[in-house]
Amino acid sequence: MTMIADNLQSVRTRVQAACRACGRDPAEVALLAVSKTFGPEAVRSAHAAGQTAFGENYIQEAVDKMAALADLPLVWHCIGPIQSNKTRLVAEHFDWAHTVDRLKIAQRLSEQRPAHRAPLQVCLQVNIDGGPTKSGVAPSDALALAREVAQLPNLVLRGLMTIPEPAPDFATALAVHRQARALFDELCAAGLALDTLSMGMTADLEAAVHAGSTMVRVGTAIFGGRAHAAAPG
Repeated sequence: MTMIADNLQSVRTRVQAACRACGRDPAEVALLAVSKTFGPEAVRSAHAAGQTAFGENYIQEAVDKMAALADLPLVWHCIGPIQSNKTRLVAEHFDWAHTVDRLKIAQRLSEQRPAHRAPLQVCLQVNIDGGPTKSGVAPSDALALAREVAQLPNLVLRGLMTIPEPAPDFATALAVHRQARALFDELCAAGLALDTLSMGMTADLEAAVHAGSTMVRVGTAIFGGRAHAAAPG
């Protein structure tokens, strides 16, 4: 598993180089290792290489993995779709949820968050480029949803998350990511205390960093190709 340690260092180097290229402090950009479909040992190897934050798409798979890794001080981010019948698992087990796109889901997460746990940190997923197969609130509806979610107990609204359609080149990716940054700035100007812009993956993290991402979600460049096809969570 030294490959994972080497890959992590390569990704960190990419993030640092992207930050230098646009005059940002690398400390402003957090790395979220996307460990979906990879087993506990892969996560242990990444943790041994200094990684503590992990993103999971498939909720039941993630909960099983958390149990196997309960001895490690890890921070778990739900970055996959959250259906109504899975909100309790997310509320009880995760530290972050990046994919809130409806008030109903936010309300259920708030109601089901255990009293002994810290508030669930949440991001609104925004369908920034209108991709027909993508989840997310429309940009025009994001402010209204953000205001409602920010009022819910047991949740802390941290920012926005996007998964745009794959872009053919850096300039195209940068333009889309800048739309997300502009929306983020609009919400901040409206009085929302946001600090997280979760955007950028293996293929487009440089463009995301240039546009202002504060958290990149990287799986393939760290763990390699997907280990198996997991059932949707």
